[in-house]
Order: sequence, then C-alpha cells, then structure tokens
Amino acid sequence: MKAWDFKEELGGKMRILGRFLFLLVFLRLDSFGAVEDGVVMIRSVVQDYDYRMPWKQKGMEIKVGSGFVIEGKRVLTNAHNVANAKYVELRKEKSAKRFPAFVKFIGHDCDLALLVPFDSDFFDGTAALRLGGIPAINSKVSTYGFPVGGNRVSVTEGVVSRIETDIYVLTGADKHLVVQTDAAINPGNSGGPVVQNGKVVGVAFQGLRQAENIGYMIPTTVIRHFLMDIEDGRYDGFGSLGFTYNTALHNPSYRKFLKVPEGIEGVVVEQVLLDSSVSGILKREDVITRIGGYKIDNDGMIRMYGLRVDFSEAIEQKQLGEEIEIEFYRKGIRKVANVEVALNRTVLDYARRYDKPPSYFIYAGLVFTPLTRNLLETWGRNWIRVLPNHLRYLFAFSTELNQDPLRKEYVLLSEILSDPVNAYASSYKNFVLESINDMPIRSLKDIPKALAKTKKGFCVFRFMDKLRPLVIEAKRAEERGEKILQTYNVPKDHRFEEENQ
Repeated sequence: MKAWDFKEELGGKMRILGRFLFLLVFLRLDSFGAVEDGVVMIRSVVQDYDYRMPWKQKGMEIKVGSGFVIEGKRVLTNAHNVANAKYVELRKEKSAKRFPAFVKFIGHDCDLALLVPFDSDFFDGTAALRLGGIPAINSKVSTYGFPVGGNRVSVTEGVVSRIETDIYVLTGADKHLVVQTDAAINPGNSGGPVVQNGKVVGVAFQGLRQAENIGYMIPTTVIRHFLMDIEDGRYDGFGSLGFTYNTALHNPSYRKFLKVPEGIEGVVVEQVLLDSSVSGILKREDVITRIGGYKIDNDGMIRMYGLRVDFSEAIEQKQLGEEIEIEFYRKGIRKVANVEVALNRTVLDYARRYDKPPSYFIYAGLVFTPLTRNLLETWGRNWIRVLPNHLRYLFAFSTELNQDPLRKEYVLLSEILSDPVNAYASSYKNFVLESINDMPIRSLKDIPKALAKTKKGFCVFRFMDKLRPLVIEAKRAEERGEKILQTYNVPKDHRFEEENQ
C-alpha cells in the first residue's frame, strides 16, 4: 500500500470513528437529559415530637432531599425526607418555581414515600423514570440528586459491591434487602434515583458514617412491594410470620438431638410470638427447611435473584394477607403448612415512630406514656448503654417476658409534674405500670377505666419490679389535677391513639 493510499484510508476511518464517538456522546447526553428531567429537589419543614413531654413539639427544621418522577404523575422519595413534615415543596432543576406538595403515602418501615404536587403543571417538561431490576455485583450505577448546597442535579458513578439484608436506619428495626455501592451518597442526595442502562435500579437512602464513599440504595424489589401495597389506597407495610430463630444446625450434636435427617439444612425456631401467624403451627425447636419453595441453608439463606439472600426475602415477596408455604421438621417428622403473612407486632415496638403525636395520660401530675423506642432514645445518643438496668433488660427481652396475650403495650411513668399530691412518687419514675386498683393495665386506654375503681378513696398503682405500691388520695388528685396542668402549661390531660389518626 502506498503512503497516500494509507493516509486516505486512515483519514476515512478516523472520520467514521469521530462520527461514532460523537454519536456515543450525544446518546450519553440525551440519556442524562432524560433522567435529569425526572429528578426533583424536595424541601420540607419538619417538626419532631417531644416524647418526654408528649404534649409538646420540638423546634422546626428544614430538610432538603431528592426524589424522582414515576408513572401516574407521582414523585417517589425517601420517607425520612418528609417524616413529621408540616410543609413540603418540590422544584425542578430547570425552573426556579417551587410547587407545594403533600405526602400521599409513606412507608417508614421501608423508608419510601410518595408525593403529589397540588398543581399538576409541575409535571410539564418532566420525564417519568422506569424501574429496572437488581443490578449485578461489580456493575456500574449512577446516582442522581441534589446534594446540599447546590441547585443543579449532580451525578456520581460507582460500582455495586454488595447485596444483602440489613437494618434500615429510619426505624432502626426493619430489615430489608439493600444494595451497597461506592457512589457517594451525600446529604441531599437521599431519595434520588440510582440508574443503570436508563432505568432506576434503586433509591439512594443512607450512607455509612464510619467509611467514605460507601452508600446504600433501596432496590426495586422493595420499591415494587411499596407501590403494589398502596394500590388499594392505603399503605399496610411489610409482614412477617411471627417467630424468632437461630442458626444452631451447624452443631452436629444438636442436629442429632433434633433428629434432623441427613442432608437437610435449615433454621431452628427459638420463639413463637403470642397470637402470631404461626401460633399453633410452629413450636420451639422446630426446624424450618423451606419457605415459599426455596431451600433454607444452615445460615438462614436462600437462593433468589441469582444471589444468596436472607430467607425473609421470600416473605417480602408477599403482601399482607397472602399465604406462604413452609416446610419444617419436628422430631424428625416432616410437616408442611400454609401461613398468612401479617404484621405480627411485638408488645414493645422496636421501630421508631413518625407522623403521629405520642399518646399520654396525666393523673395527679403523673405522666404515663406507652413505652416506645422514641421514648427510650430521649436518654441520649448512647441510650442503650445508659438506660436504667430494668428498662435495658425489658427492651432486650420484652417478647420473652410478656406472657399476657391481651397486653397491647407497656405503659411507663415517664415524667412527674411535681406537686404536693405526688411528692413521694419520684422513685417510681421510669417504671412500667402493671395495675391500678387491681385492674391490669394492658394499654394506656385502660388507665381511666381503672381510676374509676378507687379503693376507699385511694388509687393504688403497682409497678413492675417494685414491691411497694404508689398510693394517691383520689380526692386530692382531683382537686390538684387542673391546677397542675395550668402550672406546667399542659393544654390537655390526655391524648390517645385514635385521636392521633
């Protein structure tokens, strides 16, 4: 080949390559533009509740987060961006106009919320983003959002490094599938879409404080469950079967003791919750080997989505009220049962609560409230370490300690509005109320009924872990009640759960 022929051919190839590169860049920018048009900035004014003085609210603060448009003219975001919100507004990148919005559905347990602007003109010029599947390990993803301090959509790229079940930070108790990525998830990015090949594969929702450039996203399996749940006009939540378990089958001696057949793996039932879905079906030391058709291994894992995940993922495929089949062995005998997926809540709710003011009842300056995680966290950042020993023990073993199937909640004497009528009550503060006038207290709403049954003009309060009762003269309590409320600026002596709806 002559030099000029080579140069001419090379020049032609370079022109073709140039056009190809231009096309790639154009497609890349066009793809970015489509995603960018669906990303939304969310600004909310939030006001949390004071669980020590439950008739009060704390100061207001501004939260900034991200979200994105989905089909049906709706905006999907994190629940923590709008939890306890008094006001919410949306803004698009290409416009300075702010659009007031309202929270139509919120799932604190999965950290997802659905927003709707009051003015549908908000959606002019936006693009609804479509949901994809679960990204592969080591695949690249792009996180879109509005980091704090900026008014433009930012994009950070990263690699998927892990997919597993973990605790969601918002409630501190609920566990779902999470996808870990090294794409930076900064304040303000939360709620933004994580995109792969033009489709949303997750919602950015929490970073790891102890490490840099490690963040998590909520996968589309959780998102789809949330969206399917709200199709009937309300959010019910993720369910469970109502038992705890251990992974003790690794111990060959224990396997023989339980008469587990050779080659069979599974988890061992540790406790069955009272009145749960599996009450009357499962017993302690039953060995669950399959769930929803998936084999459970000795670590409590199953094969799903081409991954090894916690067996709870099979339950999370179901909506409340649906059934799932379980296979289990009892003393070597194989059994099969269909079990309803339900909320199966414990007496002491380990999850933080939002969007409902705390319930309380005040009598003679004694402030009674349900024992909740929110209340326990008023002891400070290291609350689990500094709690009184009896409360720490109750928090850790509340399910095992409760043998009353009628108990709905533990009621705590959380505060005392000091007055001569309750001058000797301080030693009972932060103890669980068991009865008033010999009537068991199974929920806060039992208190006024019990107070009506005075014993010879006295009200007798008995507390868990206390031998001596607290006795208050009913007539003096009635005389001082209104005065105490006025002195401490308490507008009302009670608020019950139904009043919070």
